[in-house]
Amino acid sequence: MRFIGGKSLMLGQIEQVIQDNINEEITVIGDLFSGSGVVAQYFKKRGKKVICNDMMYMSYVLVRGMTELNSMPTFDSLGDLNVFEYLNSLTEPLNPTNAFISLNYAPNKNCDRMYFQPENAKKIDAIRQQIESWYTDAKLLESEYFYLLACLISAVPYVANIAGVYAAYLKHWDKRTYNKLNIVPLDVIHSEFNCESYNLDAKKLCELKSFDLAYIDTPYNQREYIPNYHILETIARYDAPDIKGVTGMRNYERSGFCSKATAKNAFMDLFSTLRAKYAVVSYSNEGLLSTEEMLSVFEQFGTVKIFEFPYRRYKSKLPRNEGGLKEQLYFIDFGA
Repeated sequence: MRFIGGKSLMLGQIEQVIQDNINEEITVIGDLFSGSGVVAQYFKKRGKKVICNDMMYMSYVLVRGMTELNSMPTFDSLGDLNVFEYLNSLTEPLNPTNAFISLNYAPNKNCDRMYFQPENAKKIDAIRQQIESWYTDAKLLESEYFYLLACLISAVPYVANIAGVYAAYLKHWDKRTYNKLNIVPLDVIHSEFNCESYNLDAKKLCELKSFDLAYIDTPYNQREYIPNYHILETIARYDAPDIKGVTGMRNYERSGFCSKATAKNAFMDLFSTLRAKYAVVSYSNEGLLSTEEMLSVFEQFGTVKIFEFPYRRYKSKLPRNEGGLKEQLYFIDFGA
């Protein structure tokens, strides 16, 4: 799934920094801001026990549905039903009066928003309601429930009428929106460890857990994540929130990392609580905090090295000046 700040292009560099600077075996990796889960999946494949976390519920659903599982769900309580074939055949919600996506994010007599074609919006509601109904009726294990939700959330971007994120919709229908929503099984990585996932403030997670290595990928700028993914958040929660404005935005909690005035204190609070041997922090040379400010925080807690890599700016349909943007990886050794 496309995700602002996603690290799919940086995975090799992250692993190389770790290998070049740690001379002991590390087993437990804390992914404190998991986002799409791409870093967690990468290290799970490499035999690590990954403890994932994100304040966004949709991100929690993705990592809970993928990273915690060590084998494909069997859906035994649904008998011989072909689960994906059945869900993909649905066209009408079980409860049309509570079909939140089709009522609020597709054109109808009471709504002008153009996030989805009406047929796909109804199908999103139909699948989401069916998953919830199965779970309420004890026909899904909790792991199966989150797996199916992760599959649905991963499928939605392929029919969404957006340039890349959900902060706005396009004023004309993109060709992808004419595709029929189709959910497919996500790959499951086997591991000897039971990975974990949490939906907590990162500082709270650090009060509960310790790690060999913490990977920390906070927001870099004033752009909050939930406004950019608010519809996926609503599909994950399916909580019929109060929404407002042209885009139907839900209320959300603001991050201390997204303000110049509070970002430094947010890092200080997190590192004051963090229990780990090492940390790798992803940031940007165009972030709210300068390189000097970042170093001034981390040097209070351990020995710091910084690595910089040219990085391609997040792509939308609008051209961007790629200038001198660099991805920064700060490596902190707390014992040195």
